[in-house]
Amino acid sequence: MNTLPISASAIVILLFLVFVLSSAIRILREYERGVVFRLGRLMAVRGPGLILLIPVIDKMVKVSLRTVVMDVPPQDIITEDNVSIKVNAVVYFRVLQPQKAIVEVENYLVATSQFSQTTLRSVLGQSELDDLLSQREKINQKLQQIIDTHTEPWGIKVSNVEVKQIDLPQEMQRAMAKQAEAERERRSKVIAAEGEYQASQRLADAARILSDQPSALTLRYLQTLREIATENNSTTIFPVPIDLLTPFLNMDKGKGKLMDS
Repeated sequence: MNTLPISASAIVILLFLVFVLSSAIRILREYERGVVFRLGRLMAVRGPGLILLIPVIDKMVKVSLRTVVMDVPPQDIITEDNVSIKVNAVVYFRVLQPQKAIVEVENYLVATSQFSQTTLRSVLGQSELDDLLSQREKINQKLQQIIDTHTEPWGIKVSNVEVKQIDLPQEMQRAMAKQAEAERERRSKVIAAEGEYQASQRLADAARILSDQPSALTLRYLQTLREIATENNSTTIFPVPIDLLTPFLNMDKGKGKLMDS
């Protein structure tokens, strides 16, 4: 008759011991820390490894020390030059002081996300569109500094902020495409004009050398004859010394002077 009550008592005691052990023993991984509260008062930060707690009296909140990659939802922003754009970003941060992350702010993940959104709208709204497209690294550093400064009291370190994508209106995309095409055409014209200028300089230098050195003119004359003979084999060429043409050139110069007088 007494066997049943003894067995029931043993089961109750066993269940109580299991409950006590499950409440008193915690195991934390290498990247986890436990913020322990005793009767509501902050006691210590423990971990990693085996943690012993006083059942019912101690409460522990686990905090991960790994880097969190948080996406900032797309934000509608009006830049300083009144261009409406949509921008999203990503924030990299980690908890350095678990006790502050739990005590100083209600939910550090939500708080960091909300502050990142407001900072993104504020900073990008003070910049022009050209700066957003050409100086993205500088804007990323500015965002990182501002967010890190305001999350430091929460025990959070923001290591990096990256603007992922900037969506432009269709009319702005067409205007930028036309601007880029006009810029490419301008550069091609400048390059062509620069090439013609350099070629004219070289021709002027060559003419100056040929006029100062008759032997160079003779060599050029012979080279021209060689090229003609190579390209047009059916043509018969009779080379005439340049010296034979000099009197005729002088006569033309004399006629020109008489006509001017």
